[in-house]
Amino acid sequence: MSPTAPQSNASLLILECGAAAIVAALAFAWPALGAGRFARAERLFARLAQRKNIAAACAGLSVIILRLAILPALGVPLPFSPDDFSFLLQSDTFLHGRLTNPTPAMWTHFETIHVTMVPSYQSMYFPGQGLLLALGHVLFGHPWFGVLLSSAAMCAALTWALQAWLPASWALLGGFIAVLRLGVFSYWTNTYHAAGSLAALGGALILGALPRLMKTARLRYGWLIAAGASILVLTRPYEGMLLCLPVSIVLVRWTVKGKNSPGILVVARQAVLPLALIAATCAWLGYYDLKAFGSATTLPYTVDRKEYAIAPYYVWQPPQPEPHYRHAAMRAFYQVGELDFYDQIHRPAGFLPHTLEKVAFAFLFYANFVLLIPLIMVHRVFLDRRIRFLVVCVLVLSAGMVIEIFLLPHYLAPFVCAFYGIGLQAMRHLRLWKPEGRPAGLAMVRFTVVAVVALTAIRIFAAPLGIAPAEWPASNWNFAWWGPQNFGRQRAHIEAELSSLPGDQLAIVRYSRSHNPFNEWVYNPAEMDRSKVLWAREMDPADNADLLRHYPDRKAWLVEPDATPARVTPYPEPAEMRAAN
Repeated sequence: MSPTAPQSNASLLILECGAAAIVAALAFAWPALGAGRFARAERLFARLAQRKNIAAACAGLSVIILRLAILPALGVPLPFSPDDFSFLLQSDTFLHGRLTNPTPAMWTHFETIHVTMVPSYQSMYFPGQGLLLALGHVLFGHPWFGVLLSSAAMCAALTWALQAWLPASWALLGGFIAVLRLGVFSYWTNTYHAAGSLAALGGALILGALPRLMKTARLRYGWLIAAGASILVLTRPYEGMLLCLPVSIVLVRWTVKGKNSPGILVVARQAVLPLALIAATCAWLGYYDLKAFGSATTLPYTVDRKEYAIAPYYVWQPPQPEPHYRHAAMRAFYQVGELDFYDQIHRPAGFLPHTLEKVAFAFLFYANFVLLIPLIMVHRVFLDRRIRFLVVCVLVLSAGMVIEIFLLPHYLAPFVCAFYGIGLQAMRHLRLWKPEGRPAGLAMVRFTVVAVVALTAIRIFAAPLGIAPAEWPASNWNFAWWGPQNFGRQRAHIEAELSSLPGDQLAIVRYSRSHNPFNEWVYNPAEMDRSKVLWAREMDPADNADLLRHYPDRKAWLVEPDATPARVTPYPEPAEMRAAN
């Protein structure tokens, strides 16, 4: 997906902005409002927070309980974006006991966005999220439950990680804010593709284990760092490298002259097995690349991007020559969805404004207006020794992101712990702020938490209130915490109808000239020939006739997604087939 997708419904954004204004106004006008009740609630909260393992578990369980509680309103997500279908193909492949699939016959009718067809038929992405989806299917019968479990694990791990950097009460507060802003509604939990929760889990394991390892020199924390790094290898390796770089420097420095270091030889001996875990993960990824893309050194993305993309990923790279596109919709995706944005950001006049736009998108997702309030104290955070390393991590990330063309919030997921640590430390400073001797800062922090809870309650009823995010692909739901609604219903409904018919079906998709390239419908499972409904692209008459001859036992249907509503009719027999008959 590209940051150039159409803009989202602004209603929830306006509510968020209004809530932030109300928080500030109440804090300055009535700073003592509800002070007694807040104090009692904080004492109860602190008791739970002191039981650190239970506190972390509560944060994780809250994601599962809350998300399952709103299933009647929000339901189990349907796949709707190209990335969703790509990862579900990957998961389905793993469930069949394979790393990839042979290139299907008539593959030019089935080629689609973010799926590699040659040298094998597989998702173009790194395999971490696909493995997670397969796990969800094995354990609970549906891949989405793997996503839900990863979001719960992320919030539990984030709470645990923050306990190493902040007082226990603040760590638990950060965990519960993550539950409400990332774990329940965000697209990390309500789509199949982001791997945001999984990557954030990996980053939290690293940043939570690092200070504990330097304090106690226990081997288990080395294992946790290795586990976190392995997760990032399989999900977000570039951003994982940006995180592991400062972590490695600090670990080497601590090993050589840290006050709690057991010495170079002891650390080297203890590091052998954790490093072996990372090496084994990299070796498995190389084997996966060999099977899926033909070479152990050919990383995911590479083949697909070379075959279809024009725009590169980094600002210094020139665009590739335009490939030969067999389908207008795919050309539009890579031309309008990617190259136009690249052309804008690659110009000197466009680089700065588009870079600032990417920063704004990141802030909208991770903080939005309500959680931006504490950042008025961010200047004090930079002076704190307690979380200085987290600030350094974010600075390294910023340097790494400014050279990338595209940015979506889950690219930054390995650094969630750093973001929350900085934000919570800013909250701690804000809590002590007393302009003119009045506890406005304390009130602002308390009212901010209330606003986060209130906005969550409003989001539950967003659809009946008429303020839900606009239907895909007419919204930028991925740039805000409230995530998508029940998208993808038209395609799912048509697939269900065709599946209910006797025999196997062939759905031939015809797009209009005004088709939105983000609204892609041609996706299939791993074992295409065994699929009840096979989705294909309409091509020229001769190619269509070949397709129908190849699948003589399938009933052919013409599917027109751009009709209102989407239309399904029997596919007309090509003239050359009628003549032959």
